[in-house]
Amino acid sequence: MVSVIIINYNTFQLTCDCIASVLHHTKGVSIEIILVDNASTEKDPQAFLDRFPTINLLKSPKNLGFAGGNNLGIRAAKGDFILLLNSDTYLLEDSISQSVAALEADKKIGVLGCRQVFPDGTLQYSARRFRTISWELFDLFRFLLFLFPASIRSKKMLGQYFKHDQSMDVDWVNGAFFLFKRAVLSQLPRQELDGRFFMYGEDVLWCEQIKKLGYSVYFLAATTIVHIASGSTAIQKQLQLRRVMMKNELLIMQWRKGKGIYYYSFSFLFLAKEYLRLFIKWVVFKTTGNLIR
Repeated sequence: MVSVIIINYNTFQLTCDCIASVLHHTKGVSIEIILVDNASTEKDPQAFLDRFPTINLLKSPKNLGFAGGNNLGIRAAKGDFILLLNSDTYLLEDSISQSVAALEADKKIGVLGCRQVFPDGTLQYSARRFRTISWELFDLFRFLLFLFPASIRSKKMLGQYFKHDQSMDVDWVNGAFFLFKRAVLSQLPRQELDGRFFMYGEDVLWCEQIKKLGYSVYFLAATTIVHIASGSTAIQKQLQLRRVMMKNELLIMQWRKGKGIYYYSFSFLFLAKEYLRLFIKWVVFKTTGNLIR
């Protein structure tokens, strides 16, 4: 059985659409849906049971964030497989069954993510490499990448350099669709996901920890889900969220490499590059009114 854990925080209709798509499309495996409401104020969470009486609704008295909410759901989960599924996603096909089959076929896989697109069909960069000094330099001086064949370039960099058209081992996958075995979870500290981040960057940290256990992280290109992601056009909110993500990236690098010369060299390069990009985003928004992703 697959325990599908969905976190709701003031996204009632999106969450309903997500649940409905899971129930409609999932045929090849048995599932339980665990909905964790993170102290929403938008609507009484009991309304979810009126629409979906078979789900397991957990109501947290406070907002535990993404990691904390998922750990609450995990403690109630009964399945051998656990899928963390964002409330702003919906299935187009039986992605859960296909993903479980791929996970079962290779015992080395610790975490699996699948292909994700925006509602208009635009690709999301859900298969990633860990950030390193070399990755940042290649990303900054992109013309150097064209010295390599396209296949090597895409595999080395992933993210925006990868067409997400082939399944492969990666460093980390987007937490909007994050499938793993309960047996993997039992090997992590406290037998739960690391909760040091309230939001953003948890998926990177979890993949790093699971890889250290000797497992691989796998991107499955054969099935696609829609991930709505942030639809906000408020430039200040977007910039604020990006700053939080940058802070968390540096913390992850500190945990990975320690706080030595490598960390400080990476930090200087990473922050200079990212703040330049934030400035460009701000200028484009102020000039054209368009917020670039």
